[in-house]
Amino acid sequence: MAPPAIIAPSILSADFAALGAACSDTIGQGCDWLHIDIMDGHFVPNITFGAPVVTKIRPHVGRPKTSMGKGTFDCHMMIAEPKKWVKDFQKAGCDLYCFHYEAAIDSTAAENPADETEKRTNPKELIHYIHENGMLAGIAIKPETKVDVLWDILRNPTKSERPDMVLVMTVHPGFGGQKFMASELPKVKALRERYPELNIEVDGGLSEGTIDQAADAGANVIVAGSAVFGAKDPADVISKLREAVDRRR
Repeated sequence: MAPPAIIAPSILSADFAALGAACSDTIGQGCDWLHIDIMDGHFVPNITFGAPVVTKIRPHVGRPKTSMGKGTFDCHMMIAEPKKWVKDFQKAGCDLYCFHYEAAIDSTAAENPADETEKRTNPKELIHYIHENGMLAGIAIKPETKVDVLWDILRNPTKSERPDMVLVMTVHPGFGGQKFMASELPKVKALRERYPELNIEVDGGLSEGTIDQAADAGANVIVAGSAVFGAKDPADVISKLREAVDRRR
């Protein structure tokens, strides 16, 4: 059986002038996690915010009492050098550090923002490092990346080098409000067929109009930005997204 629904609204669509209150309110309206989009202007063309903002909003949302529990800060690291920022985001209050496969195969093993090294990292090593620093690890793939790149990582016999979650992007990363790409759902289906108990996240264009397609494919972690933060009744939207996923378990 697939894991239960986890609804993770993206704060990229929240009111930045009252971000702490927006985060607290959304948790109170029934969501499970907060999805925090970190963009560096290099891996993606947009820039959002960094660890200092995560530090400031963390007191507004209670830490999860269990692994992947309510209040999890799901930091989606759309950055060119993911290993450099692990320690800073752990200190800031990140619970799940989700890096991009595409960045991990083309970045350094430097462990601090100011460090320079010729040594390279790789997805397995980075997952181990994230776990070593006390966080859950997620791995994300862009629309142009085939799901096949994940098989070797997921079947790794070393538990500390396996991700706790896989994120399949259903838009091109970098900007909110894009149209949902149903073309990416076969990746979700392939993951669910091979790994029935894996937490599989989808991000991009999710709403009441697209949730059924994502849920049918096997996604259980649902990122929705404007669909939640822009709704007249966010609690009702969160409830409907959850119901759509749990109905298919």
